[in-house]
Amino acid sequence: MGIYDAPVRRLDGAEASLHAYEGEVLLVVNVASACGFTPQYTGLQALESRYAGQGFEVLGFPCNQFGAQEPGSSEEIASFCETNYGVTFPMFEKVEVNGEGRTPLYALLTETPDGEGEAGDVSWNFEKFLVGRDGSVLGRYRSKTAPEDPALTGAIEAALGS
Repeated sequence: MGIYDAPVRRLDGAEASLHAYEGEVLLVVNVASACGFTPQYTGLQALESRYAGQGFEVLGFPCNQFGAQEPGSSEEIASFCETNYGVTFPMFEKVEVNGEGRTPLYALLTETPDGEGEAGDVSWNFEKFLVGRDGSVLGRYRSKTAPEDPALTGAIEAALGS
């Protein structure tokens, strides 16, 4: 199974397919509404706005596995993101990124090591995975890497061919 084959549902519960994003550069992020990293929504939306016309998309996957920092319903999450951060990028149903209930998408993503060679479990909210146009995972950026970090924006631009 590849990235695009992983089953997903939109935040409103409707079935979705990652095949819709084939050929685009993706930044897949596990998000939460009550986390110290939640202000990263601003930077994620800025990336979406800056690069969307070049075939780039941020994909948000709410997760409540870290300190129960995403306790809300899908409706509450959507409202929070839109009202507080003007989020326009696609958001998907709440998922588990670690453990026995780990979603198939994150089972694939977590095989990728970060810059220090560490693969395996997601360590906290707002961990980012950069996926190339061919569906390969190009990089893994831990939570402390801000969306505007030059290492991340440079990798996005390289993947876009900018």
